[in-house]
Amino acid sequence: MAYSRRKFFGLAGATAAGTLALSPLQAFLANKAFGQTTTMGYGPLVPDPNNLLELPAGFQYRVISRTGDLMADGNPVPSNHDGMGAFQGPRGTTILICNHEINGTGVTGSRLQVPSNLSYDPLCKGGTTNIVVGPNRQLIKQFASLGGTIRNCAGGVTPWGSWITSEENTSTPGGQNTEITKLHGYNFEIPASATSAVEAVPLVDMGRFNHEAVAVDPVTGYVYETEDRGDGLFYRFIPNVPGKLAEGGTLQAMVIVGKPFAVNTNNRDGNSGQFSVGQKYSVEWVNIPNPNPATDNVRIQGRDLGAAQFSRGEGIWYGNGEIYFAATNGGLISRGQIWRYIPGDETIDLFVESESADELKSPDNIVVAPFGDIIICEDASGTNFLRGVTPQGQLYTFARNPFNGAEFAGACFSPDGQTMFVNIYSPGITLAIWGPWGNRA
Repeated sequence: MAYSRRKFFGLAGATAAGTLALSPLQAFLANKAFGQTTTMGYGPLVPDPNNLLELPAGFQYRVISRTGDLMADGNPVPSNHDGMGAFQGPRGTTILICNHEINGTGVTGSRLQVPSNLSYDPLCKGGTTNIVVGPNRQLIKQFASLGGTIRNCAGGVTPWGSWITSEENTSTPGGQNTEITKLHGYNFEIPASATSAVEAVPLVDMGRFNHEAVAVDPVTGYVYETEDRGDGLFYRFIPNVPGKLAEGGTLQAMVIVGKPFAVNTNNRDGNSGQFSVGQKYSVEWVNIPNPNPATDNVRIQGRDLGAAQFSRGEGIWYGNGEIYFAATNGGLISRGQIWRYIPGDETIDLFVESESADELKSPDNIVVAPFGDIIICEDASGTNFLRGVTPQGQLYTFARNPFNGAEFAGACFSPDGQTMFVNIYSPGITLAIWGPWGNRA
């Protein structure tokens, strides 16, 4: 039988003498069993008179940017706000780099406008914008920072002050016209210090596949990557020169020791039984023979070498020596999981698994907050929430989108830890949220 993290801790709490040492989590469960209630997280959500964002009492928000607003470069803010990272700017400012997950080709509709000599593929509309926010949480300026890419889904911050933006698409919009065809499915890098659009250079050694997000281990400089496919893999990129990804490196895929070809769809481990929440598994890595193939087969190369498959790997974040990532469709009820990989001892464990859509559904972008919790952006049909996970594995609800039900995306924190920025994907709104972060129950 598979246990949720809450059930696992309840079983693990029994001592050898048969007594039960109650953690705060177990005390909550015990109270619940006897009809008592305990407020989880920051308390119930308060209706918003503007019908845009519901938050717990004491928290506030402000709209920073919306699709259609005029940017400093004279172009409108594009749509489809997705993954995002925050960086320290000069004079107390915060610099956000925001992905715009725009599909399609042509000149009509929302698109990133950058000079033609800087655009990767003039047929494609996606890219990123840089948003400079003052200490007062007011917009200072916004501009297009990368263009000519397609379906920029998520990515990740680097310790050297840049954002890696990831294409979740391996199409070739130019088709058979070899004069204009560009391959897609790459990562690109944008420095937070950019003051205008930068040249879009694909980081081909990091792999050509349906990229979702990346996280960098600051100790080694290794970059970990997720793949948004039902049979996607979990990758790491070992750069030839740490901090200089354009100089190439080695792409590898994770293998769970003793469980070759493991699959987490419906939580099956590919061999016998199921993955258990909280149980650690040793891992090793295999080299991907051809990280830049003409066809979308990187995951197949890894699978043939025994790599583990994760059902729609999405958000990923580094925190306190650990790397957490979401499997959006993983689990017994296919509502999602959060996995934890620990580079220091080369292990992985299932940290949280949804038992009900009411507690968590379709986890997408994630961030490890300065106070240690994981904040999860939901991307599901119907109403979407921001969910929190404590270091003990407790799930709680932090925010709700009553406006239109669209997914949350791009959660990240200002360098001082006081402000969380997040996107409502459609029609495209960037928000700043602040309040009593230290008051979580």
